[in-house]
Amino acid sequence: MKIETKCIQSGYTPENGEPRVLPIYQSTTWKYASTEQMGKLFDLEESGYFYTRLANPTNDAVAAKIADLEGGVAAMLTSSGQAACFYSIFNICEAGGHFVCSSSVYGGTFNMFGVTLKKLGIDVTFVDPDASEEELNAAFRENTKAVFGETIANPALVVLDIEKWAKVAHAHKVPLIIDNTFATPINCRPFEWGADIVVHSTTKYMDGHATSVGGCVVDSGNFDWEASGKFPGLTTPDESYHGITYTKKFGKAAYITKLTAQVMRDLGSIPSPHNAFLLNLGLETLALRMERHCSNAQAVAEFLEKDPRVSWVKYCGLESDKYHALANKYLPNGSCGVISFGVKGGREAAVKFMDSLKLAAIVTHVADARTSVLHPASHTHRQLSDAELEAAGVTPDLIRFSVGIENVQDIIDDIDQALYAASK
Repeated sequence: MKIETKCIQSGYTPENGEPRVLPIYQSTTWKYASTEQMGKLFDLEESGYFYTRLANPTNDAVAAKIADLEGGVAAMLTSSGQAACFYSIFNICEAGGHFVCSSSVYGGTFNMFGVTLKKLGIDVTFVDPDASEEELNAAFRENTKAVFGETIANPALVVLDIEKWAKVAHAHKVPLIIDNTFATPINCRPFEWGADIVVHSTTKYMDGHATSVGGCVVDSGNFDWEASGKFPGLTTPDESYHGITYTKKFGKAAYITKLTAQVMRDLGSIPSPHNAFLLNLGLETLALRMERHCSNAQAVAEFLEKDPRVSWVKYCGLESDKYHALANKYLPNGSCGVISFGVKGGREAAVKFMDSLKLAAIVTHVADARTSVLHPASHTHRQLSDAELEAAGVTPDLIRFSVGIENVQDIIDDIDQALYAASK
C-alpha cells in the first residue's frame, strides 16, 4: 500500500462483524481464567493484554500504524514527545553513559538532555548540525551510546544531513536516533537514509488538531545491538524478567520490547486509550493535511521573502535558503508548515506584530490545522542562556510561524495587516 492508504488502513483490520472504526479499550485490566495463563504474560512467554501501562489494544493499533508509516518493525506510544525523546535515550544509555546530539534541537529537548539527564549521570555533547564528519567524530567518547538529531529543527528549521550523521554514528557502532516530528513520515522516512530509531511528538502534525499530547518511539529493527558490546541491557540477561536476553528472544524487536517491558513498566508514561483514538483520527488525514500545510507555507514564505518589512526568512522550500539542497534530497515533496522569520525592528517589532495578528493565534503549540505564532526566545526557549539560544539557532527577533490549512490568502492578508501595524 502507498503511504496515503496506510494512513487510513494500517494498524487495525476488523474481522467479520467487528467495529469498522478502531475501538477505544478504556480499561486498565483484562480478565483471565487461570493464574498460569496470566503468569505467562508477566514472563513474556505469551503476548496479550493484562494491564494498560504495559499494553492496550487501542494504543498498540495506533503504534503499529505509525511503525508502518515509518517503515519500522515496531513502535511504542508515550504520553508526550518529551517522554519519547527521554525513553529513546534511556533505553540504551544509563548512568556513566554519553551521547552526541545536534545543538539545534527543540529547546525542551535541549534542556532535558543538557540538564535533567546529567542529573541522572548521562552526559551529552552538543554538536553543530552542520558539523563536518571530522567534527562529529571528535565528539565521540569510549562510553558514547547514541547520536540524536531532528530531521527539521524546531524552530531553527535546520535540515539535518541524516545520511552523514548515520555514517558517523555507525562507524562508532552506535545508533542514530532521529526526531521526525516536523517532517512526518509523509515527507521523510529517516530509516531509508540510515537512521535506526525514530521519535515523534505526535502532539504536532500527527494529531493535527491540538487535542492530545503524545509521543512515539519507532524501531527500524536494523541496528545490530550485539556487534559493539556497548548495550548490555539488550544483550545480557535481564534479571527482572527471569534472565531474558532481549536480542536472543525477540530479535529485531529487542529494542522496543525492552522499552515496553522494562522502561515503560517502571516509568509508566503511557497515553490514555482515548488520546490514542484521537491520534488515529489525525493520522487518517495526515497525508492530506501535510500537502496543504506545505503548499500554504511555501506561498507564505515567498510573500515574506519579498516583503521589505521582513528582515529575514528561513524556510527550506525557498531557493535562497541555506538548506534548500538538503531539502531537495531528503524532503522532495515538501518539508513542513513552519516558517521562521524576523520583523524589522527587532524584539519590540516582533512582539507588536504578534499582538496585531487576528487569524493567527499566539499559542504554545505548532503544527496545528489552525495557523499559530510564537516568540521562542520568550516562550519555548526562555530557559536557555543567550549563548545557548545562539547555539540552538534562536535569535531574539525570531518568530516561529506555523502555517495552518486555512485559505492561504486569508493567512497572507493577516500577516500583511500585522506587519503594517508593527511598522507604524
